[in-house]
Amino acid sequence: MADVKEERSNEPTYNPFTQQELPACKPLLVPKLVVITFMFIGTLFIPLGAICLQASSEVVEYTQRYDDLCVQGTSNADRETNLQALNGAGTNCQVSFQVTEKMKAPVFIYYELHNFYQNHRRYVKSRSDEQIRGDATGAMSSCEPKVYTGGEAKLEVSPCGLIAWSFFNDTYSLAMNGQNLPFTDKGIAWSSDRKEKFGNQPTLNFNDIPEYRGGGSISGPLNENEHFIVWMRTSALPTFRKLYGKIEQDVEAGSTITVDIDNRYNTYKFDGKKKLVLSTASWLGGKNDFLGIAYLTVGSICFIFGLVFLGLLCKYPRELGDVTLLSWNKAQKE
Repeated sequence: MADVKEERSNEPTYNPFTQQELPACKPLLVPKLVVITFMFIGTLFIPLGAICLQASSEVVEYTQRYDDLCVQGTSNADRETNLQALNGAGTNCQVSFQVTEKMKAPVFIYYELHNFYQNHRRYVKSRSDEQIRGDATGAMSSCEPKVYTGGEAKLEVSPCGLIAWSFFNDTYSLAMNGQNLPFTDKGIAWSSDRKEKFGNQPTLNFNDIPEYRGGGSISGPLNENEHFIVWMRTSALPTFRKLYGKIEQDVEAGSTITVDIDNRYNTYKFDGKKKLVLSTASWLGGKNDFLGIAYLTVGSICFIFGLVFLGLLCKYPRELGDVTLLSWNKAQKE
């Protein structure tokens, strides 16, 4: 008897939730409800898709690839050899954008990388969040394989890890119609990153080794270097854009924007590409037709299915509960 009482004491308290007796809605999918549902989704999604496509079409965007223009060579292997021969000094080149539509401020400046897998598990894990927050006792073992400098000294690196080590270090300066075009890099990183994830500690032994394929110099407190903060937020896809700056004035149609590039980042080693992007934004964000096309596609399919089911319902009406038209019932009678 004691065992039975102990076993019963472990039972959950009786209530409608534990016994799954809460009121529940169980709609019956009758033909009329199915038609109404499909027609409602189609009527809602098709206008939404048109609105999204309209917002995307209002975005003015110009893109220019430059990695193949800034270093001489017939292949990426040749370009990598020529770039490494400069011992980190990089090359200077220039690209131009002919603006055919007015670009309303702010105009965003992005760099775009191709074939760079920031989502690789080992790459994503190679960082120390404690260290970049300013915790001197933070664990650095997660930064492998970039924890120490090369050579015999084996000095600790701050910030450590592969993400910091491969920091993008190309730089740009802009001119419009021959006049300097100022832009700002303030406010390009998430405010939560600046305030909570990065501390005000300076870098340590980071700029002393020029052997990395990418990786730029970092100076000053980390929470003030927004280029670095943007880079540390890794991307999910191998082709991605990262915000470099913002032009806070309108760019009129017919203008020519010239960009002087200090090309140092070695994308040639992994057959990558580098592009520079100038873009405005709408209330929906940057230029991207995918959302609008997806809404239109789903809405159109639902609307067509709704019309088909409506036609079948009109041609073969039956009362609720009438099963005389079901094939299995006909087969039984036969």
